[in-house]
Amino acid sequence: MGLHRIKIKNQECLDAAAREFLDQTAHSRIIALYGKMGAGKTTFTTALCRVLGVREDAVGSPTFAIVNEYRMADGEPLYHFDFYRISSIREALDIGFYDYVDSGALCIMEWPENIEDLLPEETLRVRIEVEPDGARTLEWTDNQ
Repeated sequence: MGLHRIKIKNQECLDAAAREFLDQTAHSRIIALYGKMGAGKTTFTTALCRVLGVREDAVGSPTFAIVNEYRMADGEPLYHFDFYRISSIREALDIGFYDYVDSGALCIMEWPENIEDLLPEETLRVRIEVEPDGARTLEWTDNQ
């Protein structure tokens, strides 16, 4: 199991970091982003979507809907979850959580710690840390 790190020095480096991340994690369909409030989970998700060809005006935090569905350039769906305001595991089940993660579509989750017990074994857990200089570091360990 290898440890991976990508440093994002500033906003201008976001798309290159998103491309590198997607290249390194092409086998992963379920991605859980962990990080403190303001760490850049939504910003990084937006960069991933942009690199994957999602219309930029379509991307936003699904804070109120829990999940947003986007279409990538190839027409395939991408599901973006935000579990920040979820108050129970039942809420995730009620939106059909397993239908999404079992669909084979790319699923990106913010605040996955709020539904940790539901995450499939193959979930790629990615930590986003804010560095003292304002840069962000993505870190994950291979799960296969």
